[in-house]
Amino acid sequence: MRRLLAALLLIVAAPSAAVDRPPDTLLSGQISRADHQSYREVPFTLPPGTDRLLVELSLDHLEQRTVMDVGVADPNGFRGASGSNKRRILIGETEATPSYLPGAMAAGPWKLILAVPNIREGVTANWQARLWFLKPGEPDEAPPTAGRGPGWYRGDMHLHSAHSDGSCAPEGGAPKVPCPLFLTLQTASARGLDFVSLTEHNSVSHHSTLREAQPYFPKLLLIPGREITTFFGHFNIHGVTRPIDFRIAPAEKGGTTSFNAVADEVHRLGGLLVINHPAMPSDERCMGCGWTMPGADPTKVDAIETVNGGAIAGVDNRVAGLVDGTPFWAGWLAANGPVTAIGASDNHDGTARDDRLGTIGRPATVVLAGDLTWPALREGLKKGRAFIDAEGVPGRHLDFTATSGKAQAVMGGTLQASSGTVRLSIDVDAPVGSRLRLFDGRTLLSEQPLAGGRQQLALSPELAPGRHQLRLDVVRDGQPILLSNALLVDSGRSKKSSPHN
Repeated sequence: MRRLLAALLLIVAAPSAAVDRPPDTLLSGQISRADHQSYREVPFTLPPGTDRLLVELSLDHLEQRTVMDVGVADPNGFRGASGSNKRRILIGETEATPSYLPGAMAAGPWKLILAVPNIREGVTANWQARLWFLKPGEPDEAPPTAGRGPGWYRGDMHLHSAHSDGSCAPEGGAPKVPCPLFLTLQTASARGLDFVSLTEHNSVSHHSTLREAQPYFPKLLLIPGREITTFFGHFNIHGVTRPIDFRIAPAEKGGTTSFNAVADEVHRLGGLLVINHPAMPSDERCMGCGWTMPGADPTKVDAIETVNGGAIAGVDNRVAGLVDGTPFWAGWLAANGPVTAIGASDNHDGTARDDRLGTIGRPATVVLAGDLTWPALREGLKKGRAFIDAEGVPGRHLDFTATSGKAQAVMGGTLQASSGTVRLSIDVDAPVGSRLRLFDGRTLLSEQPLAGGRQQLALSPELAPGRHQLRLDVVRDGQPILLSNALLVDSGRSKKSSPHN
């Protein structure tokens, strides 16, 4: 009985709005003893172009054991029922509140299916349903992580589970089986990550599982992602749930889209696009893994996976030692302008918790964001306000600011220098025995030992006229453990606009 009453309290009062605008449709009515143990259908029309349906329910007189269950049907049939235990229901193409089925959002006549298991004599209860018809890219529910405010948030943006080719040993230690997604989330939570993006190959089947799991992990933001696997390279898309055609190839070979068309759709839907493991080969050792994409517009790329844990560790022992994506990223910066560097594990075994690269959170991307929400993380990543922590150790830090005269820019930005001398203010937290290195593109400018722990340093490199890509890394035993994003400096040139300003 206590459990029943707790469930009923979920809809005891009118819920706060899930989206920051009035509902598109308001349905309401009354029930009385005449409705006891009866069903009622309440029709509404879903307009064309609706991406997701969000329903919020309220009912009064719950203290008198009034109970009203709810279900939803579309023009083609039943989409689910949740009794009285959920006050908020979302149904979309690839994700839905548990109890409901994702699927095509057919425009036309839909209906709420109401059931009244109990209402007492003499009671008249009011119910209300607020409906939002959400457009593509429009946010719905705020995650439980929202409200934490500005901070450096640590996450892994390349993970696989049973929804693609993730595998792990089952109970009993038999040969590996497809690995349940929940195990990946448990490991990410245990490692203290703030966010993860599940990037199954060309699949959207995991999106409902993420929505189901999010309340269980209130400190871990779960981002729907996808690894678009093509013959000419792999790229991740983050924050997009809609199905997207991934068949990039010439029309005579069955291709139905292009990279640029996919990128445009991702950005229209509020997503982020990242080139994956660009230093990998693209041959029989790892088919389509390297970046050879024909006709790709570089302005449509938001980030490059400069450090990929799977590439470092070796992909199923087929490709080992192809570690460093930094030359590809530096070359891209020189040729095309600002693009953010990130690191990710590319993990395929959610149960692995050792400290080697390629396990969850090793490497991690650490992002300065206004809040622990997808829009805030996306903004921080696009601005280049992020660094890579190859060992995934909480507390490690790397950031810097450049000053020339009265002009100043932060990591990820562009500085218009008034002279050839630029002052760098560096904020770093790294272990004792490590060394800080300053690069201009691929050229090493300086190197110095670090005392260990959090410290502030200053450097003043002399730069020739022209454009410079200043970046930092921290190495220990010859291996990079922290990598910054670039700060572009225009020395002796007129000011140019930059999307990272």
